[in-house]
Amino acid sequence: MARYIALLRAINVGGHTVKMDELRRQFESFGYSKVETFIASGNVIFETRTSDAAKLVATIEAGLRKTLGYEVATFVRTDAELAEVAAHQPFPQKQIDAARALNVGFLAAPLGAASAKRLIALRSDIDDFHVHGREIYWLCREKQSDSTFTNVAFEKTVGVKATFRGINTIRKLAAKYPPG
Repeated sequence: MARYIALLRAINVGGHTVKMDELRRQFESFGYSKVETFIASGNVIFETRTSDAAKLVATIEAGLRKTLGYEVATFVRTDAELAEVAAHQPFPQKQIDAARALNVGFLAAPLGAASAKRLIALRSDIDDFHVHGREIYWLCREKQSDSTFTNVAFEKTVGVKATFRGINTIRKLAAKYPPG
């Protein structure tokens, strides 16, 4: 059995309210075991014998679309991959300490060179970005509400879907569900 973390977009934001016990039941109906949720923002931990991440994503997205009635972009990582994301040092510690927020954007696949260049062009006095594998790290030096960067702006500029989580959430998830 392998443990995965599904990072779901559009859960409990934008008028899409989903109870965590219902989300757990949905994942159990997909045949997954030891299903847990972590905070009410679409983080689902589960175990399965399946090692095909693309198949997991397809199953989850189709199942949630059917039951919730809208598309839920899904990004799956193993517990080991999430630990690597949490441990990655995208910026010098001094910059991280001075910033108001450090967020991680999860992608289905690594950005191509042209997409990465479009993302880096969004840098500003407030925002900085670091691309690493299937994640982007967004350093926000001021309040996020002062930034012009949003998930919608990212997707429009870069042309791929993503879901963002604060680094503290990622670190807590990685600590609670370490690689087995």
